[in-house]
Amino acid sequence: MPKTEITSAAAKAIGPYSLGIGAGDYVFLSGQIPLDGKTGKLVEGGIEAQTEQVFRNIKALLDAAGLGYQHVVKATVFMTDLKEFQAMNAIYQKHVTAPFPARSTVQVAGLPMGARVEIEMIAWRGAR
Repeated sequence: MPKTEITSAAAKAIGPYSLGIGAGDYVFLSGQIPLDGKTGKLVEGGIEAQTEQVFRNIKALLDAAGLGYQHVVKATVFMTDLKEFQAMNAIYQKHVTAPFPARSTVQVAGLPMGARVEIEMIAWRGAR
């Protein structure tokens, strides 16, 4: 099956990986951290500001694939402190609406560049 790379000026890869790959009816988005694509730095602020930036990066990639949050079928959220779960979840719910995608949320020891949150998603582009 041929793969198509999905890119956006709003988000930048910080390693040897693709930000997104289209394969068949699915789009796989790499985990996005709260990186400002213009400055190459993490956004300042707490979990709310970081989560908002993550969603801006994801939206830019979904836009590049011709999709929206309504196409997302699976999300994985990585957090460095689950005590911030409710604050992250409030931002998440502003962007992703019912029927919600399947989701896992896990606490990790650390994330790239000292981020507090990273989110990866899988979207289905069939039956558009």
